[in-house]
Amino acid sequence: MDLSFRFDRDIAVMTAIPTELAVLMVGVAVRQAASPTAQLQALLARTTAADALLAPAHGAFNHATETALTGWQEQ
Repeated sequence: MDLSFRFDRDIAVMTAIPTELAVLMVGVAVRQAASPTAQLQALLARTTAADALLAPAHGAFNHATETALTGWQEQ
């Protein structure tokens, strides 16, 4: 079974979409971005610090697991 991907060079690929469809899609995206739900989600995303999740104060991603492993090593 040949699963390789190749283009047939003698076949034209049409990737353009009609202008009306492009304008409609942009309008929908703008309305969704301006919705109250999207604005609230953007506000919540700004208040959550990703650094706090990736570098916790105790130094371990899972504090309970780190405590169990450290306790096991000390015995």
